[in-house]
Amino acid sequence: MEKIKIAKIVNAVGLRGEVKVYNYSDDRERFEDLDEIIVSGKQETVRKIQGVRYQGNMVILKLEGVNDRNAAEALKESDVYITEDDLRELPEDTFYVRDLIGMKVIDEGVYGEIGTLRDVIQNTSQDVYAVRTPEGKDILIPAVKDFIKEVDMEGRVIRTTLIPGFIDEGMEA
Repeated sequence: MEKIKIAKIVNAVGLRGEVKVYNYSDDRERFEDLDEIIVSGKQETVRKIQGVRYQGNMVILKLEGVNDRNAAEALKESDVYITEDDLRELPEDTFYVRDLIGMKVIDEGVYGEIGTLRDVIQNTSQDVYAVRTPEGKDILIPAVKDFIKEVDMEGRVIRTTLIPGFIDEGMEA
């Protein structure tokens, strides 16, 4: 079963073994629905979640078997994973980035086959698809309905309708 990295333990909190977790997604409440996580640092262990609370935008976890500050500090810098079974069901027209990577991107207007989706940039007002062309260049396409017409998960194809000049006029990364 595939593991999915969702967070990183960044510090110990208090004296009773809680850890501060930096969550990689905007769904911090996911920890409330999990029974256990996989903690991978110096060694990999499955830890049951005994408690979840929040401190600002950070998640504070109490994990089974981590009962003092020393044990919590030993987990610092460890990655936090879940299994595919723990992934939440997404709303319609919403996809996990890991499922989109590698899909063929075809423009149904001017450009034809553009390339392969290499990455999804998520630190902007909307997601941006980074598409690698056969020539090795990256084209950045905003993931908005004006440009992205269809995401065919079965066929592994993203269909776009780009305006003339979109690629030629400096939209290359």
